Amino acid sequence: MSSPISLLVVPVKDLARAKALYAQLLGVAPYADEPYYVGFRVGEQEIGLDPNGHARGLTSAVPYWPVDDVRASLRQLLEAGAAQCQDVSEVGGGKLIAIVADPDGQPIGLVQSP
Repeated sequence: MSSPISLLVVPVKDLARAKALYAQLLGVAPYADEPYYVGFRVGEQEIGLDPNGHARGLTSAVPYWPVDDVRASLRQLLEAGAAQCQDVSEVGGGKLIAIVADPDGQPIGLVQSP
């Protein structure tokens, strides 16, 4: 898990307003524009807007680290003292994610690309 953060997902309450603001801030149009997720790519970085994040208890942006095996990485972080927030789930196209919290409650995301 030594790769840099590749994805930052921000929980938003008003997707349309957030999309307009982030498009202006980032200077690019979204590459993904769905009712459940809006994604922007800036170089190697992806910034995502999640209108359902608050409903899952997320109140801050979630940085996602790319991993080769999300289940193994999740298990390792739980053994190291992380608390599980979201089990492994597919978010489309075979991409798998999971979320844990560090000892201070900060979210840490894991992402495995197909």
